[in-house]
Amino acid sequence: MAEALSEKVALVTGGSRGIGVAIAKALVGEGAKVIITGRDQKMLNSAAESLEARGLACDVRDEASVSNAFATVKEEFGKLDILVNNAGIAGPASKIEKLSYSDWRDIVDTNLTGLFLVTRAALPLLVAGATVVNNISIAARTAFPGMTAYNASKSGALGFTDSLREEVRPRGIRVISLMPGAVDTDIWQQFWPQAPRKKMMSAESIAQAVLTAILMPEGTAMQEIAIVPTAGKL
Repeated sequence: MAEALSEKVALVTGGSRGIGVAIAKALVGEGAKVIITGRDQKMLNSAAESLEARGLACDVRDEASVSNAFATVKEEFGKLDILVNNAGIAGPASKIEKLSYSDWRDIVDTNLTGLFLVTRAALPLLVAGATVVNNISIAARTAFPGMTAYNASKSGALGFTDSLREEVRPRGIRVISLMPGAVDTDIWQQFWPQAPRKKMMSAESIAQAVLTAILMPEGTAMQEIAIVPTAGKL
């Protein structure tokens, strides 16, 4: 299905590393015009150049930053066919009584409020037949001790995604919950640097699953993609 996404416009938040850059690469490979966003300007520029994508600096936690980014998308592209809400952080592992308010806010603001701000800004640009993919994680349904803020943000993200799906269904927009287990990305450095990476899935395998879901025939939808390593729990 070479060039299956020709003339389609896609935006991937957190698209300069990990799962985000893998998804962006898969979309570019199918002919999509891809925009990636991120906070690290140097890394964003490098990824955009490598992918031959449009890089846009955007802090998903900041309403003005999100609004400015989508104003640029509207001006340069005029529409969106694919939105991948991938930006997210795990934060440090900490029991509730030791969890700082600043860490709580940073995690929830990135993973949940950022999801809301980006989606709200994107909705006017999404055309009929568009697809929204929200990278949520199995943490939405599986509790991990010491990861309360992460679990809470991901549970909220799943509820948001389920509500969004029903709201945009009349517009012919598909909404997919991406629920990956352990993936070999840099996020583990935030809370478990010694994690057994060899037992994890690759970001590229997640990207392939997302691409398959996006390319499903018109009139069909994969509402949830749950993927776990064959090794089971780490």
